[in-house]
Amino acid sequence: MRILRVLWELGEATVEEVINHDRASSKPNYKTTQTLLRIMEQKGLARHFTRGRVFVFQPLVTREQVGRLSVRNLLEQNFGGSPTELVANLIEGARINNAELEQLERLIKEYRVKK
Repeated sequence: MRILRVLWELGEATVEEVINHDRASSKPNYKTTQTLLRIMEQKGLARHFTRGRVFVFQPLVTREQVGRLSVRNLLEQNFGGSPTELVANLIEGARINNAELEQLERLIKEYRVKK
């Protein structure tokens, strides 16, 4: 996810640019980052092209696609596929204020209208 966030932010990046992008955290190893980018390519998450002698990587998935997949996995792995249990845990476990609850209610109403 960290690498994808860099690719989304920059649009495209070399291994070196991925490593140097986040100055606040410790820098990952070059070979490890390169390997992870190659694995991401194999899984269809990124692709590369060459610029001179350097590989430049681009994301092939959007934040929204990854977000939906993450939620589906979370739903299946932790809540037995029940959206109700997920939302109940979210509401009970997080500090949700009235404005956020109203926004959730609006989203549910809008979804009902679309269906």
